[in-house]
Amino acid sequence: MAIDKNSNKRNNATKSPAKKGAPQKGRKKKKKKSRVRIIFRRIFFTLLFLMLTVMVIGAGYIFAVIKSTPPLDVDAVLNLSQPTSVYDKDGVFMDNLHSEVDRTVVTFDKIPQHLKDGFISIEDQRFESHKGIDPIRIAGSFVTDITKIFKRQSGMHGGSTLTQQLLKNTVLTDEDFIVERKIKEIWLALSLEKKLSKDEILNQYLNTIPLGGTAYGVEAAANLYFAKSVKDLNLIECAYISGIAQAPTYYSAYNENNKKNPSPYINRTKTVLSKMHELGKITDAEFNQAIADIDAGKLVFSSKKNSYTLQYEWYLNPAVSQVKEDLKAKYKYSDEEVSRLLANGGLKITTNMDRALQDYTQNLLNNFTAQNVGYKETYVEGTKTPEFQASATIVDYKTGKVLVMIGGRGEHGAQSANRAYTYLRPIGSTTKPLTVYGPAINEKILTAGSTIDDSPIEDNIGKNLDNGKPYAVRNDDFKFDGNITLRDGLTKSKNVASVIVENTIGLKTGLSYGEKFGLVYNQESKSSIATLALGQFNGNQDGGNTFITASAFGVFGNGGVYTTPKLYSKVLDASGNTLLDSEANIKTKEIFSPQTAYILYDILKGSLETTGPSAKWGDMAVAGKTGTTTDSKDLWFTGVTPYLSGSVWIGYDKPKKLNTYSDTSASLWGQIMAKAHKGKEIKDIDAPSGLVKVAVCKDSGKLPTALCHSDPRDRVYEEYFIEGTQPTSYCDAHVSSKINTANSKLASANTPAWLLGDRIFVKKINPNSVTADFPYLLPTVVDDTAAVALPETPSTTTDNSKTSTNSNDSTNTNTNTNTNTKTNADTDADKKDTTTDSTKQKIINPH
Repeated sequence: MAIDKNSNKRNNATKSPAKKGAPQKGRKKKKKKSRVRIIFRRIFFTLLFLMLTVMVIGAGYIFAVIKSTPPLDVDAVLNLSQPTSVYDKDGVFMDNLHSEVDRTVVTFDKIPQHLKDGFISIEDQRFESHKGIDPIRIAGSFVTDITKIFKRQSGMHGGSTLTQQLLKNTVLTDEDFIVERKIKEIWLALSLEKKLSKDEILNQYLNTIPLGGTAYGVEAAANLYFAKSVKDLNLIECAYISGIAQAPTYYSAYNENNKKNPSPYINRTKTVLSKMHELGKITDAEFNQAIADIDAGKLVFSSKKNSYTLQYEWYLNPAVSQVKEDLKAKYKYSDEEVSRLLANGGLKITTNMDRALQDYTQNLLNNFTAQNVGYKETYVEGTKTPEFQASATIVDYKTGKVLVMIGGRGEHGAQSANRAYTYLRPIGSTTKPLTVYGPAINEKILTAGSTIDDSPIEDNIGKNLDNGKPYAVRNDDFKFDGNITLRDGLTKSKNVASVIVENTIGLKTGLSYGEKFGLVYNQESKSSIATLALGQFNGNQDGGNTFITASAFGVFGNGGVYTTPKLYSKVLDASGNTLLDSEANIKTKEIFSPQTAYILYDILKGSLETTGPSAKWGDMAVAGKTGTTTDSKDLWFTGVTPYLSGSVWIGYDKPKKLNTYSDTSASLWGQIMAKAHKGKEIKDIDAPSGLVKVAVCKDSGKLPTALCHSDPRDRVYEEYFIEGTQPTSYCDAHVSSKINTANSKLASANTPAWLLGDRIFVKKINPNSVTADFPYLLPTVVDDTAAVALPETPSTTTDNSKTSTNSNDSTNTNTNTNTNTKTNADTDADKKDTTTDSTKQKIINPH
């Protein structure tokens, strides 16, 4: 069929031609649809890109967090809920530590089924079927939390399973960012479910969950709320404890608001029961009876009061403090981490306590009454004589092991004042070998044979000793001995000698040694000669205690080496791994040379005999020093044997005079040490090399001469010296001089020959008449006796012519004269002999 092209053209021509500029509706609609489609397509792809980007970034972040998460330590989850236990030196159990976390672990079979079901029902109803996380619960929590945000309500619902909560209570901390912590929590929960059974997870959870106050775990909660063990809880009690886990403070029956209106915890308990009933954990009858019991007021609360006092608190609290510090130092733990580890870590701490000796010492101090320190038993307003306090510490100075530490007499409560470890008191003359004589000999400034003038200190010198203030030093016996050696100064505990020696070596020297020994000095004490020479601390957070002084005196038995005292030997974690071992890490430092230490030890043997004889027992070698503060407010004895060192203090918490002497504390020390040394071999400490023993004169500290030996007081003795410090020159203090034996003055040219006598004296620059050696000092006054004229010789020539008449008179006169002369001469001779004997007697027996 032929196509008529012209016909088509005509047909087209017959159509109404479109006006120029007229709208084309169909085309515009198509363009609009196309444009909207493009916009939506762009938005969709943009959102898709953003979502994919977020997912990639999120996945990368999650992967990074998971990769940085340490592998799950199952042992940490299982063991962290165990208390830390403490043992004596023989490994015998003593106590479990109490802390801010009160937890007693119970086995799964001791927990009632109702309690297990109650927690599962209200906290994680799909616990028995999920794999560690509950997606349904997480989704529900997400919707709930978003709703709360839009409604501006507080409190997030949370979606943690019991497995996740267990991890939060044990191995996770709050230090991480919340999202990061949640990722770790989910990852570890999935891992934990693969390694532990559901029963194991539930058991650990029920033993670690915080349930109000210091109560952690269901056993502690049962004691806190119902004064019973968890195994004895009934259904409504189980429901109550299960319900408070979400908010222990809000639902606590001890909350003041809840005491007035118990509705919050009553309704919460009923909610738990309803959930248990809904899930088939309890029957209809059990549910109805439980609700009826609650309405009848049978949900009754009674708290079991736990004692937080450790049986050996004086010793154990400081031991735990040492463990804390050492754990922080070695593992860089924070205070919070260490506290958590001690509270929950199941650590095993072996202390150095000799429990039998600790018990003996405690009983000895407890039974030592006020009568023993000079007080009669009296009653004032119905109250007995105030009882004094006491403390004691015994140390093995070679290893640093503290065998005994008693912080007070009588019973003690939680965190009682520990007078052996925490409190600081003035230590009196106990300081003398530590900060005075020891440093003087060790620095080779003086020797044990150096001579000191024990006499009243002159005012001009006294002002220089105490910052310009008058300083009159007196000895405890109110006597001045005159020339004494350093040995005698310490042996007799002469205060004047101690002050002179301290001034000679310098306060800074004494202070540096005191601080090495652990003594504590405040600013005032650091510049006080009374503190550094006599131990008169001002009592403002400074001084010492038996823990410090016992360890310090160990230096004299340990060749000058100070061993850091340790209250524990080992710390093991719950798996038996060693965390700390003080036996393998004994810390020591040399304070004195071996020679100095031995010289002081030898001197302190004599000091003990003089000031603390009651410290001696049996044949064991003992050295020590008493310490008495002003007005006898503190009584000390600190000493050392070839095995141990120890210290005992007696006094009142509020200082007051004790009507006794330091030998009282020495007696206690001796009894404790006798017990501690039972069965030990009798021996003494050997002198080290580098010592020489040389005879010296007590008045000069130099080599003796014949004059020294002639002194009637026996002034020559043998002394120990560090080799090279012994004297090389001879005594120049003893002199021989002529005196008038009648008046003990230095002879002069006019002194009659028959009154002259040779005597041995000691020269002294500033002689003082109050010193015991004054009669032996070289006189300073010269004899002022006038010259005696000799009688004229009578003439033998006579004039017979003139005397014949008076011969009888003349003869009588001469006879009388001769007779009188003879009588006077005889009398003078008698006086001479008598005076000489008297003077001799005075020199030999000056008193």
